[in-house]
Amino acid sequence: MTTATATLYAATGASLVRISGGEVEQVGGSARCLAVAPDGTVHGQGPPGADVFSLAVGPDGAVWAGTEPSALFVSRDGGESWEERTALQQIPSKPRWSFPPRPWTSHVRWIAPSPHDPQLLLVGIELGGVMRTTDAGASFSDHRPGAQLDCHCLAWHPTAEGRAYETAGGGAAWSADGGESWEPADEGRDRHYCWALAVDPDDPDRWWCSASVGPMAAHGGRDAQARIYRRQGSPWEPLTGELGRMPYALLARDGVLYAGFADGLVQASEDGGESWEDLAFLPAVLALG
Repeated sequence: MTTATATLYAATGASLVRISGGEVEQVGGSARCLAVAPDGTVHGQGPPGADVFSLAVGPDGAVWAGTEPSALFVSRDGGESWEERTALQQIPSKPRWSFPPRPWTSHVRWIAPSPHDPQLLLVGIELGGVMRTTDAGASFSDHRPGAQLDCHCLAWHPTAEGRAYETAGGGAAWSADGGESWEPADEGRDRHYCWALAVDPDDPDRWWCSASVGPMAAHGGRDAQARIYRRQGSPWEPLTGELGRMPYALLARDGVLYAGFADGLVQASEDGGESWEDLAFLPAVLALG
């Protein structure tokens, strides 16, 4: 599959859109996040009335949704009905969860179901840490040792069982034991406010992230002072010069790396980020799938 034939989905905040063959088509209403199921079904909505910040689909087809205030929901019927996993509310560190711009609350920024075990999920709280369940949310362990507290993105490797990745406000980390413990992955980057994350499906040691100098630059709508980085073992290497717009989304699929920016630009790279071509211009890009 090349960039000319690929079909992508993007959440812009105002809508859910499909990008295919250079054409952009609106396929859903307001969405800040999305999840694409193995059968190609695209999910852009969670429980009715909830302020949904994250969506994911597990290997068993379960659809997961995370909200603000921090809560976790699951649907076993494609989003027709939802059940809250209330064990998330029992985590000892929960009273300390706090999102700095709205310190009275927090949200589930990312949900990462393991592709190898439908019972195993990682749940990232902004700002609270990385929580882990091995029984599909019936119980949770608290923030994992070595993981970053200000979690922004989580990912698993699709074939290297146990390999997981995190980007966060304080840097990046990775796990070799299914998210039980984590190691820092920061050497080589000259900025540490990390946001988007993508993993090479063919190489568990090759992954990408976007990073800025801090939250005000990243989200202030002026000069993001950002870069996209690639890590192949160690250390990180910058793939771009300093960017004025924040790369909010990264996606690695079928040999192509995609980047979606805060100003709506969508780009693609067929050489791992060495060179880029423009694919589309949207109102904004908050997520790609």
